[in-house]
Amino acid sequence: MAFKYGIDRLDLATVNGIADGTIKAELCAEAIARVRQSRSNVEVMAASDKAIYGINTGFGPLCDTQISPAETALLQKNLLITHAVGVGEPIAKPISKLMLITKVHALCQGFSGIRLEVIERMLKFVELDLIPVVPEQGSVGASGDLAPLSHLFLPLIGEGEFWPAGSASNKEAIPAIEALRQHGLAPLELQAKEGLALINGTQFILSHGITALTKMQYLLDLADVAGAMSIEGMQGSGSPFRPELHEIRPFAGNIEVAARMRRLFKDSQNMGSHTGCARVQDPYSLRCIPQVHGASRNAFNHLKDLVEIEMNSVTDNPIIISAEEALSGGGFHGQPLAMVLDYTSIAAAELGNISDRRCYLLLEGLHGLPRLLTKAGGLNSGMMIPQYTTAALVTENKSLCFPPSADSVPTSMGQEDHVSMGSISGRKLNQILGNLEKILAIELMYAAQAIDFRRPNTCSDLIEENHAIIRAKVAKLEEDRLLKPDIDAMIKLVKTQALTVNFALN
Repeated sequence: MAFKYGIDRLDLATVNGIADGTIKAELCAEAIARVRQSRSNVEVMAASDKAIYGINTGFGPLCDTQISPAETALLQKNLLITHAVGVGEPIAKPISKLMLITKVHALCQGFSGIRLEVIERMLKFVELDLIPVVPEQGSVGASGDLAPLSHLFLPLIGEGEFWPAGSASNKEAIPAIEALRQHGLAPLELQAKEGLALINGTQFILSHGITALTKMQYLLDLADVAGAMSIEGMQGSGSPFRPELHEIRPFAGNIEVAARMRRLFKDSQNMGSHTGCARVQDPYSLRCIPQVHGASRNAFNHLKDLVEIEMNSVTDNPIIISAEEALSGGGFHGQPLAMVLDYTSIAAAELGNISDRRCYLLLEGLHGLPRLLTKAGGLNSGMMIPQYTTAALVTENKSLCFPPSADSVPTSMGQEDHVSMGSISGRKLNQILGNLEKILAIELMYAAQAIDFRRPNTCSDLIEENHAIIRAKVAKLEEDRLLKPDIDAMIKLVKTQALTVNFALN
């Protein structure tokens, strides 16, 4: 059954399925009726002598300037072209596509007063893979993501640019008017309220949140696998993951991670080969994995809950209540997402922080491992230097953890005097996750090397499976060689999500 815009509820899996084409989405009769009724209400108000913000007035500090019905179309066009002032590199094409999909869903709930024709044109863009080019910088995340959404919708009026249809990533952009002509589409002339309905909203922040959650979901699972492989390499203890310990401090993330670790060690010959050793406690980066990884999972779950609320919300302004009332408020303000995006940035950075500590431990030459994970140390540096890279990435992530949501710079002549900066929060979280991919890739390379020194002991089926995936791309280091190709191969395994991280816990 197809997803119905404006009626059904979006979640993370569904929005990604619509974006990648595995889930069909369509307008249904109920949503169409809502949109038409809301539009009819706007048309009544637009013809009125009464000043109604966003419908027959200027915007922001010009809200006290009334606009005549004859000037309505020009007002909407001017709104888009004057607010399209983004700068910097374009965001990834898939994020722009998510912006379109989530905006359509919000508009179809029938509180925005936009014509059905405009929504249908947006869906045509998705269908034809005509995805607008959106610069990454310029939103303060308060009166909606004004600049990015203006760029997203310039092509509706024949302005702006598209990414070429069929391209998987950002390639050379083409003028929107040229692409419209190729597909036999004429530019639209926006009517009352429509420009404001399009560019008020949090879809830039939201789509960065969706992208981050999708990536972080895998990286959380991968961090557990990397930690388990490092413990196998160190022949650490499985005791810190016993259920009795976590049942009496029952944070959901901790319990889940501990259960995953127990499954990752199940039937491991290597873990059972040193039960009589004199080690009483492992360092925190090994034995506190449920507490640290679990805290990051708790943050992930909090962000996921809020993002899924936002996916199904109306975030433009004013909201059309009836033919007599347009309610102006602050539903566009990005603070509900901005703060938790910042918190989740810390959670993602901490996964890299503890991973780097495990890398360091694996190099120390303790518990039967050779120093620097090479038996030919001196002449060979072994795996000394990749930990410099993880240390650099960890510090870069720490510098990215400053919370933009703690800042505010007044805009619009003081009318918009407190802003969320949530767009920056979303972008920075994705930067941190990109660095985390690289950190975990290096830990996995280290852990695989350490496990090789434990042979002929075998690990659990899951760890052996991942070890084999790594060894198919990166050979054991016997003597010094150029490690950059190995690191790149490991990063590719992480980015393509080639390692096994999903499994039953029993």
